[in-house]
Amino acid sequence: MTDLSGKRVFVTGGSTGIGLAVALGAAERGATVAICARRPDKLSEVLAELREISPDSRSYVVDLADFNHLEKFALGVDNDLGGIDVLINNAGTPKRRTVMNLTTETVEAVMSLNYASPVRLMHALLPRFIDRGADIINISSVAARLSPPAEAVYAASNAALTAWSESMRVDLGIASHDVRVHVVNPGVFDTEPFNLPDNDPFTSPIEKAPVSEIVGPILDLIGNDKFEIYVPSWFEDVVAKKFPDTTAFLAGSISWARGQASA
Repeated sequence: MTDLSGKRVFVTGGSTGIGLAVALGAAERGATVAICARRPDKLSEVLAELREISPDSRSYVVDLADFNHLEKFALGVDNDLGGIDVLINNAGTPKRRTVMNLTTETVEAVMSLNYASPVRLMHALLPRFIDRGADIINISSVAARLSPPAEAVYAASNAALTAWSESMRVDLGIASHDVRVHVVNPGVFDTEPFNLPDNDPFTSPIEKAPVSEIVGPILDLIGNDKFEIYVPSWFEDVVAKKFPDTTAFLAGSISWARGQASA
């Protein structure tokens, strides 16, 4: 278990689900934690929990899809904490809808929150991270690698974030900067996004796992050189089987989805 004593950790989307579990886990390991989300009621509840463990923790009400003040917000959090050591980009939104039923407005909204927003946060904080060293952990999804049905825009937004993370790691490595970039691909966890309205029904043969199972793998990336992990880890084998023959893999997805629809 990675000791985070003295570390300052900023978790976006920290009021529910994976973000909430990771924020509390970081505090339990000794970190001072900052969280942000849109709902002040949920944030205040979580902050009270955090401060019982880590008294200097703090929270911020913000819409990360509103780019007008995002750079100022990011630098303000950094100033308040006395320097962010770990940025965990977790905030995001699902949109289970077939491409035939997606609007361009929905596509742009999902891409803004899931991809453009974390990129802007990273870009705003990067000069300071380069000066002192940091870990950036981007929460992507197995959807980014496996392209499930009715998740085109969600999968694409996470794939974009993953591709950005890969190239960012290369650029920073070439320049020998002490900024470690990581990607986490969660599978199916028992979180709020699977139950949101205005989404197609979620169908999967995989049982939802408790969020407690992903906290350790995420936090153990801090200070680690590992780039990408899958949780559960067996998804890595599924992805490895896709790329030698993507045509066959996608045909299998189509066959499975048709079977679900006719069941």
